[in-house]
Amino acid sequence: MTSQASAIAPYGSWTSTISAERVAAGAVPMSALMVGGTDGSDIFWLAGRAAEAGRNTLLRHHGVTTEELTAAPFNVRSRVHEYGGGAYTVDGETVYFTHFKDNGVYRMRAGETPVAVTQPGQQRFADFAVDRTRGRLIAVRELHGDDAHAQPGNTVCAIDLDSGAETVLVQGADFYSSPRLSPDGRSLAWLSWDHPRMPWQGTTLWLADFNPDGTLAAPVGIAGGAEESICQPEWSPDNLLHFVSDRSGWWNLYRLCRDRQRTEGLCPMQAEFATPHWTFGNSMYGFRSASEIICTYIDHGVSRLARLLPGSGKLECIANPYEEIRELRVGPGYIAMLAGSPTIPMELARIDFTEDGVEILAQSIEDLPDEANLSIPTSISYASANGRTSHAFYYPPRNKDVQAPAGSKPPVIVIGHGGPTGMTVNTLNLKTQYWTSRGFGVLDVNYGGSTGFGRAYRDLLKGQWGIIDVEDCVEGARALVARGLADGDRLIIRGSSAGGLTTLCALTFHDVFKAGASYYGVSDLKGLDQDSHKFESHYNEYLIAPKAQADAVYQQRSPINHTDKLSRPMIFFQGLDDKVVPPQQSEMMVDALRQRGIPVEYVALEGEGHGFRKAENIIRTLEAELHFYQNIFGLKA
Repeated sequence: MTSQASAIAPYGSWTSTISAERVAAGAVPMSALMVGGTDGSDIFWLAGRAAEAGRNTLLRHHGVTTEELTAAPFNVRSRVHEYGGGAYTVDGETVYFTHFKDNGVYRMRAGETPVAVTQPGQQRFADFAVDRTRGRLIAVRELHGDDAHAQPGNTVCAIDLDSGAETVLVQGADFYSSPRLSPDGRSLAWLSWDHPRMPWQGTTLWLADFNPDGTLAAPVGIAGGAEESICQPEWSPDNLLHFVSDRSGWWNLYRLCRDRQRTEGLCPMQAEFATPHWTFGNSMYGFRSASEIICTYIDHGVSRLARLLPGSGKLECIANPYEEIRELRVGPGYIAMLAGSPTIPMELARIDFTEDGVEILAQSIEDLPDEANLSIPTSISYASANGRTSHAFYYPPRNKDVQAPAGSKPPVIVIGHGGPTGMTVNTLNLKTQYWTSRGFGVLDVNYGGSTGFGRAYRDLLKGQWGIIDVEDCVEGARALVARGLADGDRLIIRGSSAGGLTTLCALTFHDVFKAGASYYGVSDLKGLDQDSHKFESHYNEYLIAPKAQADAVYQQRSPINHTDKLSRPMIFFQGLDDKVVPPQQSEMMVDALRQRGIPVEYVALEGEGHGFRKAENIIRTLEAELHFYQNIFGLKA
């Protein structure tokens, strides 16, 4: 708050230049960072085109210019595991990618029309590696059949670049990822895992040498298992296999020794050098040389950039302005990153090893708010239920043109992220600033189960979804009240999808929050099992209960079965085409509140599914939510 504030108005009633229209305009999604080109100096990435129904297009920064390589209708997007990722790779000047509409693999060079390598079909591909020696691509393949209810088969396969013929190299596991070819072309490493585990619970790293005919010799398990999660295998320039493992309780870097008989840790520390495998192709480290690794790691929810010398284990910080580094690639003489901070939206940055400063190549938001109106979050830790510690980012109200009456305290909105094995970050987000610039505080919670705080913290959610996450949101709100940062009579909780379950459970089974907003929130846990795809088909066994006990626990924990306990004002937002959370789930909750005369609003949106895409609906929902809170709490200027 500035001393030059020109107006006094109650918290929650402030006028802001960060409009719902500005939020709806959103940020350009950027992902899948790679380096390539003739000399490795080109930087490639995917950008989402909201005006083109969310099409992903491939961009290349070359010299001082940026060009779009894939014109419409090409949509560079994979559908493997439904969440996709790993949709393209670069080999010098040549790009190979998969097209979302037909699942085909295409080859192209800059300025040329893409040429099909495979024929359209029911097979999907992701996570490519170029096998130059044998004239083929190696990829994860997911083969779907005619029965929509049958689970697809996953393999690692080779795609001949001349004929498009597909040869299965590895099969037998439920899931595969990260096929990585050694620099000398003689060996292949990959990851696999089986139901009921998710990849952040337990994976196995395999290694096999190629036979003369291009098949693989018997694979050897290098690391991992049912209780050890391996991520991002990569080969160093001198042919040593590196990987990330959480065997110590933290995702740390390791490598396979040259004799291939043992592995060694490179820099043991209580920090995370990886994130959960929701999508393919994630990269948090790379090699400047055989003796130097450039890496990013998460320390108490914040990303750090560093130089690691494997020979000595020495870790040296690299100065940069970012607190979230989502992806990192190392090119000859530079680092490319997708990164952001509390005052910087996600952007593509280049750091030269021989020069100071950061070169910005692309930004997700061009029209930034006045920095004086931005709320800068504080990372806080607080005591939660049963003696554990939870973590969150607290955003205080901030608007340079307004201040609240002396002695008053703000309403606070508590947010539980989706996932639920996800992580909230502090990169500039206009949705958060929409609230803080109007006089609301925001507490964005990394509840037990979140990534970024080690395996023990991540495993707190085992069997406890709908309990641990809720307790941590409840105790976070109480902690703010105790610290004098929130009005205890105006505590709000909001969330979408999985975060919507947290919201509904908090309002149904606890009495701390005085109002809430559910965006297509899960209220019936059993419904999730009925609609799940292969990747997540056993996820609830981890989050809630094994199938033998599931029905009883679902009954006990699903808010839809306890509507008589829901007694706080709520607003519900629901897409009428939602197949994950059908409208009737929200409508049952709404009806229960109406029957008891509790203030409730229901905003049903035609043409929207599980997540809202249309700008006019994003505007409508934000404004409706704001007006709901203002009416409930009498927040008028």
